[in-house]
Order: sequence, then C-alpha cells, then structure tokens
Amino acid sequence: MKKDSYQILLRPLVTEKGVAAASDYNQYPFEVRGDANKTEIKRAVEEVFNVHVKSVRTMIRRGKPRRVRWRAGVTRSWKRAIVTLAPGETIEFI
Repeated sequence: MKKDSYQILLRPLVTEKGVAAASDYNQYPFEVRGDANKTEIKRAVEEVFNVHVKSVRTMIRRGKPRRVRWRAGVTRSWKRAIVTLAPGETIEFI
C-alpha cells in the first residue's frame, strides 16, 4: 500500500538546534511515521516541498518514563528523520 506524503511527514521539528543545522549544514529535522523507510521519507520531502534530497538519516526516539502523582507511565516512542538537501536549496517552515 502506497502511503501519502502528508501521512509520512507528521511535522517539522522547529528547535534551536534544528534551526542552526538548517542554516549551517542544510539539514532539516522532521517527525515521521514509525513504519516509514528512508526511500519513502525522501520521496515525501521532495514531493511536498519541491526540493532535491541528498540524504536521509533516521533514528527511533524511545519513550521516557514519567510519573503523574502515583501513576507511572511512559511517553510515546517516535521516529525522527534528518533530511539533507542539495546545495542551494532551502525549506521555509514559517
């Protein structure tokens, strides 16, 4: 089953570290679906933002243990993708 590009890219990660990487190294972080592979992420970014992707790096972020009063739980696990664009191309989030 082919996934829609807007279902693969859940949201851009706009953090201080991510903005610095975008300006210095032309890399943009995204939260993506857990079952998406690098090929699907590359196709989705190219289709949604109309850019050329040079490489994709992914990592699984495990949930952290948290407590609220007497109840212990775990935050959700999620997948992050760092997308490097071809030289001279940018993505504008805002």
